[in-house]
Amino acid sequence: MRRISTGSPFESAMGYSRAVVKGPWCFVSGTTGYDYATMTMPDDPCQQARNCFATIFATLAEAGFAPADIVRVQYTVTDAALAQAIAPALGEALGEIRPAATMVVAGLIRPEMKVEIEVTALRG
Repeated sequence: MRRISTGSPFESAMGYSRAVVKGPWCFVSGTTGYDYATMTMPDDPCQQARNCFATIFATLAEAGFAPADIVRVQYTVTDAALAQAIAPALGEALGEIRPAATMVVAGLIRPEMKVEIEVTALRG
């Protein structure tokens, strides 16, 4: 088993890995819209979703996976109205891949967080 970190302070503080690779599987933790290099969060929910995918895709690449390997995605949004706002980013990232998907409305741990995205990838 291999664990991957982005260096996010949340990972060490809360005791989790950005991703865990086990055999042909890669499980990517829920990822919010921070730019982890600057620890800044855009206010725009669509840009937050784009940042989520940038982090997720970089993590997958480090793990030896491609975006096309994503088989499942869960979106968590803080308000159902955000589904429409983030739709362009979802289509850009996964429109050709079309994994199984779930969207949940729930609170997130920081008020600036509007969306969190979690994926599972399977190689081969």
